[in-house]
Amino acid sequence: MRANGIDVWCETVGDAGDPPLLMIMGLGAQLIDWPPGFVEMLARRGFRVVLFDNRDSGLSAGFDELGLPDVAAIFGGDPSSAGYLLSDLAGDAAGLLKALGIERAHVVGASMGGMIAQQLTIDHPDLVASLCSIMSTTGDRAVGHPTPDAAAVLMRAPAASRDEAVANGVRAARVTGSPGYPAPLAELERRAAAKYDRGYRPAGTLRQYAAILASPDRTAGLREVTAPTVVIHGADDPLITVSGGQATAAAVPGAGLEIIAGMGHDLPVALWPRLVDAIVANIKRG
Repeated sequence: MRANGIDVWCETVGDAGDPPLLMIMGLGAQLIDWPPGFVEMLARRGFRVVLFDNRDSGLSAGFDELGLPDVAAIFGGDPSSAGYLLSDLAGDAAGLLKALGIERAHVVGASMGGMIAQQLTIDHPDLVASLCSIMSTTGDRAVGHPTPDAAAVLMRAPAASRDEAVANGVRAARVTGSPGYPAPLAELERRAAAKYDRGYRPAGTLRQYAAILASPDRTAGLREVTAPTVVIHGADDPLITVSGGQATAAAVPGAGLEIIAGMGHDLPVALWPRLVDAIVANIKRG
């Protein structure tokens, strides 16, 4: 689809006549990072699920002409090397909805996708019927800090081969995944290989990371959100620690907060029914 002036790869699951549910994935992630069984569970609950790749990931438009950002400089307060911001990624999501002829959608975002979903709701409130922010944060640097091990995963150098990329993906999943619901090794290897084969774009991931760092705190904007909102966060998330979710829920008037013991920075199979129930309950409010 042509959206916000760029090409965005989009797929839908479910009946075209059902209410639309836009799903936004996170840093360096692709639409295939939404587990198919989880997506199908939502579709069976009566939704047309819309999945897409963010810019600079998967099969959507890349921005290699922007070069690599200076992450150290951005941390130091100079955001000039960031080629785009979370507001641009939210603009892509808004443009996609408009290109699909969707006037209003329920929105679910995970990790960076939660940040984009929040920004979409702030910037385009007319497009958002309800908001679900999963394992995300507000942009306030005082909350949601990663643990040292999880921070090291973020800053790992790009892999030089497919085998190295798959091994790195497995190690990252072991560090950031749910300690109460560990995924089998074979499944982690399958996911990492699928992501590499579909679109391995480490430079794009770095530009997305720069967008996160360079974007302003969303707390003030979240205080103006009127869409029914639920925040879901793992109590044991090492990548965006639980204070990020708590701050998000505290900022949005009337937001629900569900903290799940044993959950880290992933979507374990055993938790799908609980996650779907929380999303659907919030949608009914909207």
